Amino acid sequence: MRRFLIGSALATVLAGSAFAEDAALLFGNDSYDRLGRVSRGAEILGSATLLEDLGFDVVSIRNGDAQEAIDKLDDFVALVPDSDRLVVALTGRFATDGERTWMLSSDAENVGILTVGFKGLSIESLLAVLAEKPGSAFLLLGADQLDGAEFDEWVRNGVGAFAVPQGVTVAIGSVRDISAFMRTEVAKPARDLSAALAATSSIKVQGFLPKPWVLMPTISEPSDTYDTAGESALWDGAVALDTVDAYRNYIRRYPQGAHRKEADAAIQAILSEPNRGARLAEEALSLTRNQRREIQRDLTILDYNTRGIDGIFGPGTRGAITNWQQVNGYAQTSYLTTEQINRLDAQASRRAAELEAEAERKRQEQARLDRTYWEETGAKADEAGYRAYLERFPDGIFSEVARDRLTEIEQSKRALAEVEDRATWERVRASDTVSGYQDYLSAYPEGVFVAEAQARIAELTRSDQAQTQYLASEQSLGLNLITLQLIEARLEQLGLEPGRVDGALDEDSRRAIRRYQQARGLPESGYVNDMTLVRLLADFTGIGGR
Repeated sequence: MRRFLIGSALATVLAGSAFAEDAALLFGNDSYDRLGRVSRGAEILGSATLLEDLGFDVVSIRNGDAQEAIDKLDDFVALVPDSDRLVVALTGRFATDGERTWMLSSDAENVGILTVGFKGLSIESLLAVLAEKPGSAFLLLGADQLDGAEFDEWVRNGVGAFAVPQGVTVAIGSVRDISAFMRTEVAKPARDLSAALAATSSIKVQGFLPKPWVLMPTISEPSDTYDTAGESALWDGAVALDTVDAYRNYIRRYPQGAHRKEADAAIQAILSEPNRGARLAEEALSLTRNQRREIQRDLTILDYNTRGIDGIFGPGTRGAITNWQQVNGYAQTSYLTTEQINRLDAQASRRAAELEAEAERKRQEQARLDRTYWEETGAKADEAGYRAYLERFPDGIFSEVARDRLTEIEQSKRALAEVEDRATWERVRASDTVSGYQDYLSAYPEGVFVAEAQARIAELTRSDQAQTQYLASEQSLGLNLITLQLIEARLEQLGLEPGRVDGALDEDSRRAIRRYQQARGLPESGYVNDMTLVRLLADFTGIGGR
């Protein structure tokens, strides 16, 4: 890992092009990954607009991790050679070994003497940069207190002693005091900072401090001529870019412009929106609705509940993405990158293969149990055995044989039954209702078809209660004819005998679906639900085949 902000990164002032005569760095942390929250830690960033009005080119960092801080500080260092004034304000958590001091980045943890340099901004190195502008360099440090739980015995919380280069002014106080002083005193034109610091007992001052000390310029009066066309063009460009820098550039050029309030509001919206960069990056991928459905199917296969597979990334999907990112060590933004989509896809492909392999093992085990049970029941070739088998395995390997044999037995009984008994049974069988079979049992308690009537009552009672709910759930999926045909084709490919592949889910199709659900540990309804559809389509199309 690149050592953070020590050595040449700050000790050497890089040459670069800068358009402002002054430069400012505002670094505020109000949320640390491991070190907790800092009350009002990012409030310092609210001074950015005030400084820009004074002609400063402002580099802002909120809750910056080590890498982000490196990138932003490189931007600030590049501005130094062409700047007349330098203002740096840091608010958050600090660490010191007594002789050196670091401001901790938001991803700092287990702060120790050997590691703090990787996750901290070296105040000594920063002072070396500020020394390039003696008499016009101001460093403000707002430190928040924290117990030593995350520090080793050689490093403690807070700001330590350090040597201030000639011509550099340093102010140290609490986060609240430094933020307020920046807003009310530093970022005001032509303010005597020497007098203001003398009147503020809660802020400690070190280094250069003449009396009076006026660091900030006055704001010049607007010209009588106004470049309306130029302002309009610059504003349109800022809106098109929609970045903090673009809006601030507009404010610097037209501090009293017609769109000043809109620019301020846009900057605030951008700074206050968490994970905005991640959102814009995902939007740049231009994911189609089908691609979003694939992502939802991937998440569902991995047991992250997206609350539907509709190609719309609502709260359910965003929550599932966040949970997946947490498990896989990514920043929990709820927005995906190309790398994350590919990894998610690969995981889902592997999981689908694992589920299918497990389903095959279950199918083989089920088939073994099925055959063993048949040997003890249906293979005995009597009515009781057939019925016992169908009770245990209604869609089993020998279910059709058992039903055919029972039909033959029923036909034999029918031939032997008395005319009235047979006639009544035929009417009841035609109506096929629970009440009809109950009437038959009442009329013929010793009738030839008592066993059939009791079995049919039990079967209808079980199925009627669930069928309405299962059918409603399936209909809510809005399956079209092509999808229904794909379902039947996959069932046929798996050897589950769904009948004709015509998109009509008849009894053969229902039986095949139940067999599929049974082998995969899904609820055995015979109807298609979300998980059954996801598994079938994943099996058929091969997840990961984008």
